[in-house]
Amino acid sequence: MFPIHDENPVRIVPFVTYTFMACCIAAFLWQVTRGPLEQQDIVYALGVIPAVLFGGMSLEAELVWVPTVLTAFTSMFLHGGWMHLIGNMLYLWVFGNNIEAAMGHVRFILFYFLCGIAAVLAQALPDTSSQIPMIGASGAISGVLGAYLLLFPMARVHVIIPIFIIIQRVKIPALLVLGVWFLMQLFSSLTTSSEGGGVAFGAHIGGFIAGMLLIPFFKYQQVPLQIPFLHFNPFAKRG
Repeated sequence: MFPIHDENPVRIVPFVTYTFMACCIAAFLWQVTRGPLEQQDIVYALGVIPAVLFGGMSLEAELVWVPTVLTAFTSMFLHGGWMHLIGNMLYLWVFGNNIEAAMGHVRFILFYFLCGIAAVLAQALPDTSSQIPMIGASGAISGVLGAYLLLFPMARVHVIIPIFIIIQRVKIPALLVLGVWFLMQLFSSLTTSSEGGGVAFGAHIGGFIAGMLLIPFFKYQQVPLQIPFLHFNPFAKRG
């Protein structure tokens, strides 16, 4: 299920969302234009390595490009492949503008980075001996999704659902889109081993929960919170 658009108008230009997207795309283009060995160095130097951040391990001197604590930020702009980048940018494109509008540009920057840091902690703290680098904007974007769930659970989202060779485009409430997404992350985190790399499902969960917890403090006062299941009626008729 891939969201491509939501029916939730925005009256501002969400230039912070666009800037985050541009930075991620630029960083990825920089990555892929390097040689294979330098690409690996980029991931180890600018990604989050739990054993380095929390476990007392040290990187080789030539890989210390920034202070270790700053890798929590630099890692948010790196991606492991085209599909990783496209998936993250798609979710940020669909859901980021409304969250930016709900709190303003400056607070959105702080909110985004706090969710990203929470995601790093959620993934790294359970295994501080891990030497696997963590990269990607997924954790911060997960925070945006958690906030969207509490602000706009009934917003209609256009999604593409591939069924074998048939692609269906349907409109469904954000509650279902984001609820299914979160349950998939939760299930995957319980059934997938983190050894050897792969998707950082713990970061997705941590970022999502952080977004839900932080949004009451970051949104404009006039923007109401909505309890999703109190507003959800799957049998209601909508135009």
